[in-house]
Amino acid sequence: MAAKQFASMFTAQLKMMFREKQVWFWNIFFPIILMVLFMIIFGGSGSSSSFKASIAVADPVPNASSGMLLSQLQQIPVFEMKEETPISREWVENKDIDALIVLPETEGVSEVGLIVNREREGSATTQAISGILDRFIQQANLAAVGATATYTISMDSITSASDDTNYQDFLMTGMIGLSLAQGGLFGMVELVDMRKRGLLKRLRMTPAKMGLFGLAGMIVRLMLGIIQVVILGLIGVFAFGANLHINFASLAIAFFVGALVFNAMGYLFSSFSKTMEAYMGVANISSMLMMFLSGVFFPLESLPEWLQPVPKMLPLTYFVDGLRDGLIYANGVLSSSFWLGMGIMAIWGVVCFLLGSQIYRSKSIAATR
Repeated sequence: MAAKQFASMFTAQLKMMFREKQVWFWNIFFPIILMVLFMIIFGGSGSSSSFKASIAVADPVPNASSGMLLSQLQQIPVFEMKEETPISREWVENKDIDALIVLPETEGVSEVGLIVNREREGSATTQAISGILDRFIQQANLAAVGATATYTISMDSITSASDDTNYQDFLMTGMIGLSLAQGGLFGMVELVDMRKRGLLKRLRMTPAKMGLFGLAGMIVRLMLGIIQVVILGLIGVFAFGANLHINFASLAIAFFVGALVFNAMGYLFSSFSKTMEAYMGVANISSMLMMFLSGVFFPLESLPEWLQPVPKMLPLTYFVDGLRDGLIYANGVLSSSFWLGMGIMAIWGVVCFLLGSQIYRSKSIAATR
């Protein structure tokens, strides 16, 4: 009897999902559009390109020192020099070049000027140019006094993935996490709609088990989540050259824990939202807050220091980290940080589910409309 009832509820919810166009947009098409836009803007077509900076070099009073510096600057491969004359500060102001380097007017002890656009003063390109120029001046000073460097830096990069990861991998996994989270956050809007139309009230008055109804809806959303992972993964790999190094154990655990947690959050939102507009408002606020503070698009280290504690309290942060572990880093379930993240997510899920259940239980059948 229970199996037959569950099958009927599952079929009904599956039909409801296919009929609801908003579900397909927010859970499939919106993440695809967002991921493609970010891939194009920040990741290109998937091929890695070296850093380049466009500069101009002004030599107001040519002399032996400025001539030596100019010849050495021309040998730095990341600098693309604008050779036009006369050289103008307006190039920087109009953002035609990234920086203008002004060589010293006198020989001997002097300074090299660096002029940048104030609007780009904190950009990564400006910081890179400043760092390269600082290193260049240090080497020039050593050469001027005939000294050689005693200490040098040898830099290498390692990753737990099989190959070096890139932004395409980072963004693809972040978008998969975001789309799965949104599926749970927005997926419970049907409960609000059913309550508004009196269907939930009628269902509670029948022999139907509400637990089976909720379980059927959850399995339908898990199926939708698997579709999201497959579609976004295929687009990331074949259209943008993203890399996958899958650890199926950590991927499965992160997927199911995350799906349950965000479904529980959606369940909580539905318990106190009297209208669909109110539900969508709460879900949108939650989604937008976590979208930009959980490392979906950019590493958390890029956030201001005073904002760093906030992502550590959000479930999407650990969900995205768990999916990245299962899709690209392949650290596996033996990682302590993986289980810490899953534990924090589980706390979120349990608290949200208990609160939502308590709110629903506190309402009489008549109040469910």
